[in-house]
Amino acid sequence: MLEDWIREITSATSLVVEGMAALIVAYAVAEAIVRLVLSIPQHSGSVATRAHDAKENIRLRLGRWLALALELLLGADILRTAVAPSWSEIGQLAAIATIRTGLNFFLQREIDAAQARREREAERA
Repeated sequence: MLEDWIREITSATSLVVEGMAALIVAYAVAEAIVRLVLSIPQHSGSVATRAHDAKENIRLRLGRWLALALELLLGADILRTAVAPSWSEIGQLAAIATIRTGLNFFLQREIDAAQARREREAERA
């Protein structure tokens, strides 16, 4: 009885966390599109440099949102693993968690590298 209740609560929590991650991704994509559209008319002067900077700003912000969503999805995977009834499901969840962790690692590495590059450029200016 208590075990079933815990399983239901954990499954519901996992579903809510996944929903939050989906909302974050939807918001992030919408924000990136709006920022891209708004940045287009502002390119005067050195167009190539400004366009590159605007694109990089948009990518960095989108990347941060996506990293957050991936972390939430990983949390949902961990919750689901805690109540997974079979080794097959645990294996599938482990594979998904590994892929998400890898994606998050490389995404964060790219964000960190871009930030470091921007800081170096700001110091030179």
